[in-house]
Amino acid sequence: MLSVQAIIMEHPQRSLLAKHWELDPDCVFLNHGSFGATTTHIRNEQRGWMNLLEEEPVRFFEDLAEGFMKNSRLALAKMLHCDAGDLALIENATSGVNTVLRSLVFNEGDEILVPDHAYQACRNTIDFVAERWGATVVTVNIPFPIEGPDVAFDAIMAGVTPRTVLAMIDTVTSPTGLLMPFERLVKELESKGVAVMLDAAHGIGMVPLSLDELGASYTTSNCHKWLCAPKGSAFLHVRKDRQHLIHPLTISHGMTFPLGDTTRFRHEFDWTGTRDISAACSIPETIDYMQNMVDGGWPTIMQLNHDLAIEGRHILCERLGIEAPCPDEMIACIATLVLPSGGSAGIPLHEPDPLHKVLQDKYGIQVPVWSWESPKGRYIRISAQLYNHADEYHYLADALAIELALD
Repeated sequence: MLSVQAIIMEHPQRSLLAKHWELDPDCVFLNHGSFGATTTHIRNEQRGWMNLLEEEPVRFFEDLAEGFMKNSRLALAKMLHCDAGDLALIENATSGVNTVLRSLVFNEGDEILVPDHAYQACRNTIDFVAERWGATVVTVNIPFPIEGPDVAFDAIMAGVTPRTVLAMIDTVTSPTGLLMPFERLVKELESKGVAVMLDAAHGIGMVPLSLDELGASYTTSNCHKWLCAPKGSAFLHVRKDRQHLIHPLTISHGMTFPLGDTTRFRHEFDWTGTRDISAACSIPETIDYMQNMVDGGWPTIMQLNHDLAIEGRHILCERLGIEAPCPDEMIACIATLVLPSGGSAGIPLHEPDPLHKVLQDKYGIQVPVWSWESPKGRYIRISAQLYNHADEYHYLADALAIELALD
């Protein structure tokens, strides 16, 4: 139940396109970036695939599943401008990072380069693998606030040494919402013989991706976030010359299947044991349904979300009397701000900030608030998706002004 104070504040409207989702009407949902949100139509689409599977499981898995998975890879390949044979359908981007890093062999003294804005789960994977092999993790500091993409580019390239064998780069950083100069970084790093693991968890559906032209050794992205596909749908793209190095986390029958007209990479990833592939099967319809929601399709969706994220950030900055921590060109569809109270709230990373609960319980606002050490501060991150409206950011700004005693 919302507080009296929140009820007095006029509950904000959502956009007209919100009718495609069944979001809680009492929730001001400004956190698409964490887990995404799937439209009602695609939720029904997934149920259809689940029903088809359970009607005749043996026929589904033995006769039909391979074709369904191929259709999903073809749909993704068209959007990603790459060869469908280079794509593996996986459950999430963290699995993609783990798949690559735990497949590779490192020598003692090899260096793995990673910015300090990396998603913690993926950073944990790097630390795990480095300890196993005796490799060294080189952490690059990216300032925040930041003046522009050149600062991030120069900082990362300055961390490269003759011992650097792998670099993990984000398309958009999770904690700080920075659109990184990933195209430039990939080309420069790969040209120096440094393999790039591109963490594009915030990638497909958020920023344009042309994977063959990009040329990263490895790219992984969630489909459940900005593509709005069901949870459990993601992809891993491995460049052809690297595919012999990479194996799924689960080794199954695909290891020994006769090759036929496909590759060992294809076999191993297409069959990793019995699993629910309904989310992956829903990808083609998700791509089509979403792009038909607005004139101009996916490019328009990305632009609309970008524009709304910039507008929402401006609303918050103006109301709270704070400066934007990065230029507009480093924003895609999420934006992070350092709250004006400054300094750390004294709450360890991964523990909930009381302000998050206050915003949720008193005002019905779902938005992440947390303390972070790099640099030390109290952060809030907003997302912008087609269902959002500028009124929701005004509502959040007013709630923050009240709770931070700025009025």
